[in-house]
Amino acid sequence: MFVESLECFACGARQGADRCINLCSCGKPLAVRYDLAQVARAVTREEIRRRPAGTWRWRELLPLPPGEQPVTLGEGDTPLIHAQALGERLGLPKLFVKDEACNPTGSFKARGMSVAVTMARHFGQRKLVAPSAGNAGGALAAYAAAAGLEAFVFMPADVPVVNRLECELSGAHVTLIDGLIDDCGREVALRKASQGWFDVSTLKEPYRVEGKKIMGYELAEQFDWVLPDVIVYPTGGGTGLVGMAKAFDEMEALGWIGAKRPRFVAVQSSGCAPIVRAFEAGREFADRWGKGGTVAAGLRVPQAIADFIILRELRRSGGCAVMIEDEELLAAMRTLASATGVCACPEGGACLAATRKLQTGGWIKPEECVVLFNTGSGMKYIEAAQSCLNCPLLPEAAPLL
Repeated sequence: MFVESLECFACGARQGADRCINLCSCGKPLAVRYDLAQVARAVTREEIRRRPAGTWRWRELLPLPPGEQPVTLGEGDTPLIHAQALGERLGLPKLFVKDEACNPTGSFKARGMSVAVTMARHFGQRKLVAPSAGNAGGALAAYAAAAGLEAFVFMPADVPVVNRLECELSGAHVTLIDGLIDDCGREVALRKASQGWFDVSTLKEPYRVEGKKIMGYELAEQFDWVLPDVIVYPTGGGTGLVGMAKAFDEMEALGWIGAKRPRFVAVQSSGCAPIVRAFEAGREFADRWGKGGTVAAGLRVPQAIADFIILRELRRSGGCAVMIEDEELLAAMRTLASATGVCACPEGGACLAATRKLQTGGWIKPEECVVLFNTGSGMKYIEAAQSCLNCPLLPEAAPLL
């Protein structure tokens, strides 16, 4: 294992990685730091490419000690689809979709939970808990079942029914809360010590982000180690954006890529857009959004613990933050599916709508390589899919159809 330490994203304090831990003493997220010089001597990117597919072929850049088996269901190595027909209609011939719906449990959450559950089991934890707006709960339930651990999931009472059923079918203990995901998080915080639960909430432990960062490694490999110009990413808790930025920094230190970075675009719904509001105001942190409401369950995060990291990476990359109306994302959800064959989730639809908005405004240039993320399967959003089919199309979205 090449892990050197855990380092706070905020204050920079370092500590050992030899025990199970949640946050830094300052209350902010921790990042896993590696001896990348040793990694570079131990493995090449060509060797990793020859290994069997999946997240754990990047093992030297993941935290599990040698000789231990990860908890895996085959996550990772999702397809990168060249959306040629759709790109031509948008005036973006180099438009790609990274389809995370192909992961186990039907979303990108499988990546993070594979690593988080693996490390929790490694450190002797038996009961894992997390708040979830939907897909994270299903992933926790599935990976805990595979690891022989108990899972406890707190969800908003109006969570999409498929997400709740997925958790229950995998044996998780589900508690429904009247409120949003941060209300669920408060309940977890109140109960976890007395119940002996280990909290694997988004960025409240160091390892989910390590699973998500592999999306960045895959993108680099799929583009033959030349990164795209723009990454359009649906941002609730923001683990994937934070993880990919970390991956790009690691790859540059390894000598696998150069200094060029994609411009990150954080996409949120107008019904819950704390990152967009903070970005536009030039703030370092994002205020809580109040009562967030959107059909895109994964974007209904009124306050993210990683807000300052997301905002920092947007600015560092020369990126931006965009909010989309629910009617727009529903129309684009249908367009993305019908034009590419990708079974788009509402968050994927939001990314397409944001891409079009930025291209129309000239922020994205016709010659640029653009990757938008479809973070989950539309089949897990039955209520949104029904709304999508019945959605009156906004005039400005008409050229997409």
